[in-house]
Amino acid sequence: MQEIISYLEENKNRFLLELKEFLAIPSVSTKPENKPEMQRCAEWIARHLTALQMQNTQIYETAGHPVVYSEWLGDHAKPTVLLYGHYDVQPAEPLELWTSPAFEATIRDGNLFGRGATDDKGQVFIHFKTLEAHLKTSKNLPINLKLIIEGEEEIGSPHLLPFIEKNKELLKADLAVISDTPFFAKEIPSITYGLRGIAYMQLEVVGPNRDLHSGSYGGAVHNPIQALAEIIAQLHDKNGRIAIPGFYDEVRRLTRKEREAYRKLPWSDAKYAKDLGLKQLHGENGYTTLERLWARPTLDCHGIWGGYITEGTKTVIPSLAAAKISMRLVPDQQPDKIAQRFEKFVKKIAPKTVQARVQCLNLVEPAMTPIDSPGVKAALAALEKGFGKKPLYQREGGSIPVVTHFKKILGLDTVLLGFGLPDENAHAPDEFISLDNFFGGIKAISYFYEELGK
Repeated sequence: MQEIISYLEENKNRFLLELKEFLAIPSVSTKPENKPEMQRCAEWIARHLTALQMQNTQIYETAGHPVVYSEWLGDHAKPTVLLYGHYDVQPAEPLELWTSPAFEATIRDGNLFGRGATDDKGQVFIHFKTLEAHLKTSKNLPINLKLIIEGEEEIGSPHLLPFIEKNKELLKADLAVISDTPFFAKEIPSITYGLRGIAYMQLEVVGPNRDLHSGSYGGAVHNPIQALAEIIAQLHDKNGRIAIPGFYDEVRRLTRKEREAYRKLPWSDAKYAKDLGLKQLHGENGYTTLERLWARPTLDCHGIWGGYITEGTKTVIPSLAAAKISMRLVPDQQPDKIAQRFEKFVKKIAPKTVQARVQCLNLVEPAMTPIDSPGVKAALAALEKGFGKKPLYQREGGSIPVVTHFKKILGLDTVLLGFGLPDENAHAPDEFISLDNFFGGIKAISYFYEELGK
């Protein structure tokens, strides 16, 4: 390992130049006009992996954007790891809010700024440089490795599941690894062992068969906007609990060990509220903020519309009002059951004066990796060696759908070994990755591969 660490130190400047080149490709998957750039980015990755002496590097075309596959299968007696990442990025707009151009990576204050710096190109590139260090120094890897780097994560990965289903044998492995999560805080390395799932719904409330003049009809019909507001107001009780019958039936309780561990974390509700510009936090009674963020289910309204909302006045009673509502789910909750319970409850409490229509837009199962698994133990040892501090355990409030795909289709647990930070502005202007975390991440992943090889 000393030879590998020396190689990493000697090539830091080149690594940054190569990462800047990677980040300069505007691989925005949601924009049709950027499709040529998506292809160019996939080809860039394939050339880079080939130059590193990786084997069987291929670009698999899909009905959308390509998937890049590569492998190193040096010794069948060693464990095989499946590494997943994505090369597509969010749109950079609003461009005027960037301090430096979004696709011209710039170093400031120990951070590298640019779209995709942390989500997820920078974190994928950490693995690329780890592979280089091993292959250039020892001509070998301590594990067998398979990589799939997709180009549609930011648009919901519509063609990834068919790719995995079609290529089960190609992707056969012992463990999956994803680097697309953050540390608990700067200089506090941590490993994520749990993700919440999601049930995303659209609720439409339909009233009269056309928009009506409020002067002529007001007082005679139930305004769908009012009815929608009444429904949304009943989705929580006064203690912040979700009021849907049976919603909490399958929720896995936090263990005493987990609750004690969370309370030891360096967390301040006052600082968190201040950073958000809030006077007071809000949530389910009986749980700490971290418990509510990581290990308790939630229900949130993301958008609401109906009637006249542009400049000026128009006295209309709309025919329809609608809202988008999601529920973040925790282990043992089944998204399809939660979606059914949501629809049943909404239709029950909807006023008889209107019609409630419910559409399910997306379902993702929650995921949990056992903290005593060999992969997590290897990650903990690697983080401590890479960053010089004993890492913490944490869960993540968001969802990574591919984790459940790997478990269901390939039977793989996933180690979530990310190097981002909570304030790294992913999806926002001035996205960045900490250079300490970038270089520390390369070192840690090098140790991680070594630990797994043992």
